[in-house]
Amino acid sequence: MKFLKFLFVGIFFGIVLVKSEAVSWYRIYEMFKFQSVHMYGIIGSAVLIGICGIFLIKKYRLRSIKGTPIVVQPKEKSFTRYILGGTIFGLGWALAGACPGPMYILLGAGIYPIAIVILAAMAGTFVYGLLKNKLPH
Repeated sequence: MKFLKFLFVGIFFGIVLVKSEAVSWYRIYEMFKFQSVHMYGIIGSAVLIGICGIFLIKKYRLRSIKGTPIVVQPKEKSFTRYILGGTIFGLGWALAGACPGPMYILLGAGIYPIAIVILAAMAGTFVYGLLKNKLPH
């Protein structure tokens, strides 16, 4: 019962993504072929909102609902990590037609073949966990 609010926020977020066509394979295909600005606008506005949110958290030293300070840990600067990881993520996104969040929304919307993609993503995460110490980070 305690996590019911998160369920409702997730359902609302899923509805927004479906209605904005952010989970549409056609829209993602258009984006990767540079034929439409639709997805770039959605992603760009999310990045802008994130930047503003982090700025406000740092400027006003905001606290969480529980009263603990919100601390944003600095990221390691590594060219290989971000270029290689981003390339693999982008290729998977292009091949599957969905990034990790919308995969579950597509499943909930009745696009059942996406279950294969979800299983493959879970297997990839498992393999990464096995190889993590051997990879260049």
